[in-house]
Amino acid sequence: MKFALATLAATVAVASAKKVPVASKDITPGAIKADSKLGMRVLSKARKLDENQNEEIEFTWVADYSIKFQGCHHISQWNDEADGEDEPFIQTKRLVRFRLCPTDSCSYENAGGCDSSYGDYIIDMNTFLAAYWEDKLNNCEVYQETVCNCENANNEEYCQYDCLVDNGMDYCVEENPYQANDENQQDDGYEEPQIEQMLECAQFDFDEDAYYNYQYNNNNNNANNRRKLEEEVQYFMGPYCSDQGGKIFMGVFTDEFCTNFVEDHDDFYYKMTGGHKLPYSSESLVDMECVSTKEYQEQDNDNNNNGNNDNDNADADEVKEAWEEVYANAGKCETQLNNQNVSPNENA
Repeated sequence: MKFALATLAATVAVASAKKVPVASKDITPGAIKADSKLGMRVLSKARKLDENQNEEIEFTWVADYSIKFQGCHHISQWNDEADGEDEPFIQTKRLVRFRLCPTDSCSYENAGGCDSSYGDYIIDMNTFLAAYWEDKLNNCEVYQETVCNCENANNEEYCQYDCLVDNGMDYCVEENPYQANDENQQDDGYEEPQIEQMLECAQFDFDEDAYYNYQYNNNNNNANNRRKLEEEVQYFMGPYCSDQGGKIFMGVFTDEFCTNFVEDHDDFYYKMTGGHKLPYSSESLVDMECVSTKEYQEQDNDNNNNGNNDNDNADADEVKEAWEEVYANAGKCETQLNNQNVSPNENA
């Protein structure tokens, strides 16, 4: 049985194109103008650290806080690398706002997470998603070991699958063992993209015959579409911010920056993959739960016993490495932090 436990690397601000197999409450955000002071700083990868670049940032206090997703924004900016035909002159920069709330007061029901002693931050969407899902997939392993307890089950593979799916953690599973072991199950060759392949704008490979049939059924000229295909027509998949700014969905696009949507991309993906649903097209990639930044205590204890470090447990700050990177690179507004042990950082 395959489980999605791969560690994700934090992505750069402008998404690169990679090939992949074929495969709550909305919060209305305030607008950020690209030419504003905040917008200009965020567009430079949301990175404005201390004036002394050699000075280390203090992370210890972050371990007592949880991440609360606040919403996302789109900023349109000029694409200096556009060639006029294949690349758009205007590309979209996607940003995420999040809040650090004290873990003991962070609430799912509170749209802001907390009402006092918090810091507000902004960072590019790809970096946030990479950290969010690295953390979430690592939770899969912890959950299997501490909750599922399938070591003595008659069939450990089935036990783990049932445990994860029954508890709403189907994203942890790469393969359904019941289907994989069913000799009567027909394989149509479709491989659903794994989550780590969907966190940045990536090329979407498709079947040529499916493309011809899709265009033909939409009353498009088949000969013209065959010519387009010979000219290497490309499509891309990537995350985007919902209109109201409270959710992040997957979409299909015609450009490598995931700026221009394919018309009715849900239907396009369905027909191009032989009847499969576009992942996370209606379910948000990020929910409104409070996400602890603190390393797992059991892992900390193991580290103290043997000194091994596969998950940033060797350092003294107790903050998960993925969230360290997010905090370090985010634009910061810590006026409301009210933590006597922390000097507020206003490098927004």
